[in-house]
Amino acid sequence: MKKLELLSPAGDFEKMVTAIHFGADAVYFGGKRFGLRAFSSNFDEKEIIKAVNYAHKHNVKVYVTVNILAHNDDFNGMIEYLKFLDQNHVDGVIVSDFGIASLVKKYTSLELHVSTQANVTNIYSAKMWVELGAKRLVLARELSFKEIKEIKEAVGDNIDIECFGHGAMCISYSGRCLLSNYLTGRDSNKGECAQICRWNFALGIKNDNDETIYFPFEEDNHGTYVLNSKDLCMINYIKDIYEAGITSLKIEGRMKSNYYVATVTNAYRRAIDNFYKNEKSSFDYIDELKKTSNRDFTTGFYFGDEHKENLVSSRQIEAYKYIAIVLEPTKNGYVLVEHRNKFKKGDELEILSSNNSFNKKFIVEEIFDLNKNPLGEVKRIKEKVYIKCPFELNEHDILRIKKDEN
Repeated sequence: MKKLELLSPAGDFEKMVTAIHFGADAVYFGGKRFGLRAFSSNFDEKEIIKAVNYAHKHNVKVYVTVNILAHNDDFNGMIEYLKFLDQNHVDGVIVSDFGIASLVKKYTSLELHVSTQANVTNIYSAKMWVELGAKRLVLARELSFKEIKEIKEAVGDNIDIECFGHGAMCISYSGRCLLSNYLTGRDSNKGECAQICRWNFALGIKNDNDETIYFPFEEDNHGTYVLNSKDLCMINYIKDIYEAGITSLKIEGRMKSNYYVATVTNAYRRAIDNFYKNEKSSFDYIDELKKTSNRDFTTGFYFGDEHKENLVSSRQIEAYKYIAIVLEPTKNGYVLVEHRNKFKKGDELEILSSNNSFNKKFIVEEIFDLNKNPLGEVKRIKEKVYIKCPFELNEHDILRIKKDEN
């Protein structure tokens, strides 16, 4: 079977570079139209060309989302856009609509990937998509390992199976939701979801006597989040993922931060590599993932009905703060970084790196501006400074600091 692919989100070019630096085998992103994340930065046509060239230079594949649930007017310019992606060597397009899929097959040689929005939950719909030319099925998130294995066996080794392994879970069935449309007028199925499910809710239902009955919810001091699902986290189950026949493990998060992409991609890269080398990790995967934005974690539907759990979670938290990004490798004990959050002399910083400096810590002893003037702290937005560092750092590595627990 193919080696398990690590597929990371790329909401913009910087996040794509970060995903590649931290070990992604493939990245996915959307153009300015036809995708389901209208509020991520996305890529215009020049940026798509630049992104594909950069990724291919680093032996990384690029998949582009064209996965809106389309109405008639949405097809204006669709054929031209698909031809553009084909001409610029995109490795696959992620589609949920039969009409769009038919245009992909008729007018291009693009590899057709079926989006999770298509709700592939059984062997019969899987086979139908394969008959229509699909080379990869991004299965619905509501499936168990048992069901995934059955679908993989039904479609054969030549068809890739892609599944979400980490990130936010939609409270609606495979992301098909009308809450955003109803409450804000923003179409969630055309990329404009207002994430209503993250709001603070209180639920009351009127009975026959016109009395409002309020249902009890667990609540913390920030509110009640009855529609706010826990985050999917499958990092401790790489073996199960591989044995289920999954060929691509997908990280959700095109609208998440650059720091999130770096942290999660790095952790899963190391987990997958450790699985193939049959080695134990030198760090706790869950503790590492908690260093970036997260809710409580869940294994979702993977282990079937007998392991169902309450998916309701609360607000996002993160244990560490993104301090700076490395611009140049360490040289003569100093490294050039660019500010992301305030830091000062005496702070203890931790390294997020794809090399062996990962998770090493050091105290900031010296800071200099570009003119070699000493500084006590760094607080100007994107200010570039040199700091003394005893460890080997590379461009695109990240420095972070533990948040004050108070």
